[in-house]
Amino acid sequence: MHSHHPPTVSALRRAATAATVPLLVVGTAAAPAAADAASPAGSTLTVAVAQQVDSFNPFTAQLAVTTNILSHVYDPLVSNDQETSNPAPALAESWDTSDDGLTWTFHLRDDVAFSDGEPLTSDDVAWTFTTIMENEAAAIANGSYVTAFEEVTAPDDHTVVVELSEPQATMESLTIPIVPRHVWEPIVEAEGDAFAEYTGEDLPSVGSGPFVLTAHDRGQSITLEAAPDHWNGAPGFDNLVFRYYAEKDAAVEALRSGEVSFVYELTAAQADALSEASDIAVNFADGKRFQAFTVNPGARTQDGDEFGDGHPALRDRTLRQAIVMAIDNQEIVDKAHGGRATAAGGYIPSRYTDFHWSPEGDEAVLGFDPDAANAMLDEAGYETGDDGVRVSPDGDRLELRMHVHQDRPDNVSAGKVIVERLADIGVEVENLTVDPGVLSDALYAAEYDLIFTGWTVNPDPDYVFGIHTCDALPTEPGTMQGDAYFCNEEYDGLYADQLREYDRAARAEVIHDLQRILYEEAVVNVLTYPDIREAYRTDHIEEGTLLTQPAEGGNIWGQDGYWAFWAAQPAEAGSGPGGGGPSTGVWIGIGAAALVLVAGGAFLVFRRRATAEDRE
Repeated sequence: MHSHHPPTVSALRRAATAATVPLLVVGTAAAPAAADAASPAGSTLTVAVAQQVDSFNPFTAQLAVTTNILSHVYDPLVSNDQETSNPAPALAESWDTSDDGLTWTFHLRDDVAFSDGEPLTSDDVAWTFTTIMENEAAAIANGSYVTAFEEVTAPDDHTVVVELSEPQATMESLTIPIVPRHVWEPIVEAEGDAFAEYTGEDLPSVGSGPFVLTAHDRGQSITLEAAPDHWNGAPGFDNLVFRYYAEKDAAVEALRSGEVSFVYELTAAQADALSEASDIAVNFADGKRFQAFTVNPGARTQDGDEFGDGHPALRDRTLRQAIVMAIDNQEIVDKAHGGRATAAGGYIPSRYTDFHWSPEGDEAVLGFDPDAANAMLDEAGYETGDDGVRVSPDGDRLELRMHVHQDRPDNVSAGKVIVERLADIGVEVENLTVDPGVLSDALYAAEYDLIFTGWTVNPDPDYVFGIHTCDALPTEPGTMQGDAYFCNEEYDGLYADQLREYDRAARAEVIHDLQRILYEEAVVNVLTYPDIREAYRTDHIEEGTLLTQPAEGGNIWGQDGYWAFWAAQPAEAGSGPGGGGPSTGVWIGIGAAALVLVAGGAFLVFRRRATAEDRE
């Protein structure tokens, strides 16, 4: 086994104080009177959120807001380094692998305890993994991690051994939340078949992370309290509160007034306006999510039972491709994002240079070309009626419903552009700008034609490809894992190939092919990679203590880890109980990285489960 030495404490302190952007903002300022009754004691960092959590059950939670919150509550086996996003130790301080890549041994820290005081041991890790392997309901969020797991054992309290049936390229990124067996085993047994619906609302939570989930007032706020004895050091703030704002403009005003400290997913106009405000800083970073719309190609379960009411003509790939060709992604960048985005090609944002693919040359068969799209539809027998709307060869008028999030201004603006462009090829669109809950219900019921989607893609993209395999189709209506009813045998074969490939360059080539298929089939249609735009109050947090990921030009919200909100400290020294913040040991933990080499010397590729920013 090879490992990297952790950087020195002085080097880490220099990195933290030489921030490329100002630091996070936390609510050390007085909260508004309306919030006083619910405000916890001590220093509080308040984040404005819009999306409701789907579940606090770490086995089933998939929405971005939930997985971001839970990353502060439950530690994983391995994490991603704050400075580089490369694999880094978490509960496992080191690991090694057999020459054939089929046996992985993880060596756990011996100083970790859950928030109820019980020690965390290898038995908790083995039980968490085995439960996901054996219980279909427990595999909803993290099942892709254990695809090739054959057996997980705990030979002693601080060693976990994973035996694989075949090589699995994601073994250095086992960021599954590790739960206490003594808490969750009785829950799994009591819930039985209903475990998939268990929401984990029994608070406070019991985890080993730097915060404890203590309160949830649905539609109002979620409260996390600092775990002062966390193995990596206590957080700088005593409390982390996520407060709901249905409208982004209201969240921005709350930031201006000091009611909240941090707002993310700003529009370009909001970000530009806040850049001129006093005591507020704006952070721009390369996007790690994509904005897209999916087409309903005819929903069915894994058993082949059809359901939903998608427009029957959308089963025709020619029509789906013509729809893509009618839309100019650069126009959406300009009109919906104010230029602060990148026109998309493939499924993986350009931030990830190895895995990113964009159609070029002969592969660019679906570039913006409305004339060619019209010619394709003419040849395929889609006749244009007197009202300018086409009719399919089966006599179905091309009137399509399009579901768009009303809480995402960039989606709303993009939707308006799409309505105009599809009219140019004889497709009439009913623009349904709706609440996210309405959109989600339509997705699960397959009662849509076009629907806006968006996923965060993390350093290893395995998860966002796994949701488009045939195995990800719902077992029954309402149980889908992804955001498109897509099933393709060639795609499934390539997905299996990339998961078995330890060589990063070879795996990247296969991942490029996966994106080519998604592009050509025109079911998942990527529009843009929006820049990350987020803002925070500089009078709420001590300069230099908010960490971005990666360190240079990175993001604050949506990190692969808990670095930003954990390291941030109040602007006034000692303003909360315990004062201080991350200890010297914490700063060592930030930079630690024990990256393992496989036989032959090639780094194993890493993976972080991507999370759905919107579960449409």
